[in-house]
Amino acid sequence: MSVTMLADAVRSEAYRFARDRTAVIWSVLFVPVFGLVAGGLGQLFLKQKMGAIANAQLPPGLLQTGTLDMGQALVSTAGGLANPGLLLFILIGLSTLFAADYRWETWRLTSARNTRPNLILGKVGVAKLLILAAMIAFLISEVLGELVKAAIFDRSLAFNMSGDDLGRFFGLAAIAWIRVIQFAMLSLLAAVLTRSLLAALFIPIVVSIGQFFLMQAMPVLGWEPGDWIAQLALPGLAYDTLKALIQQGAAGAPEGVGYKAAISLILWLLLPLAAAIAWFGRQDLSKE
Repeated sequence: MSVTMLADAVRSEAYRFARDRTAVIWSVLFVPVFGLVAGGLGQLFLKQKMGAIANAQLPPGLLQTGTLDMGQALVSTAGGLANPGLLLFILIGLSTLFAADYRWETWRLTSARNTRPNLILGKVGVAKLLILAAMIAFLISEVLGELVKAAIFDRSLAFNMSGDDLGRFFGLAAIAWIRVIQFAMLSLLAAVLTRSLLAALFIPIVVSIGQFFLMQAMPVLGWEPGDWIAQLALPGLAYDTLKALIQQGAAGAPEGVGYKAAISLILWLLLPLAAAIAWFGRQDLSKE
């Protein structure tokens, strides 16, 4: 597999996706912008209500005062980068990226210019960049939201972040990025198997909902959170396990649960990708 040809595949996919302004807006910009606007309006409404509380001469402790710590806000935001709302809109861009060639019947035009594994890996590379861009935009919007809150309530700002806090920030951001890429691989596999944009969008959501209910049924099944079967069957549990280990440390956690969770996420990344590449290599694209 030529590195140059793989780089060409990534560049061409990035160029094509960047030209799809609708997909870029919905998958990268909508959630951060909407969250910032809605959050600012919510803070204004809250200030109005708090003014009514003050006029009623209720205890001043009910009012929002004190310093906003931007460092801790960053760490907290990193812990929520894989939230369902952001993930849902990222999937809009991912489904477009993975299934548009089937929908518009353009595979036969591009498949002659590169190898099939490179074509898939090129889309995966762009998907990783898309997810990273969406997370950075969300992070920026949350920081701006804290600044808006400080301005509305006349609160002072501080930035306190120790070395441990910095490690937690990057650790939480990294596993959130991996978690969303894991969803992307399910979307990729669904797109290749079904040749459908809607399937690429909804199948990862359906799988996630099924895994959520399976997680609720763990006591009935006799599974413990530290068991191999629980970690391997439930990547969401594996993500939550790694997130808790980063935030709280390994004290009190089942022995070896971190390794089990890491292996689970890696397998949920690699197996759908390998299956998609293998199935795509067998497809007849003469009419696609």
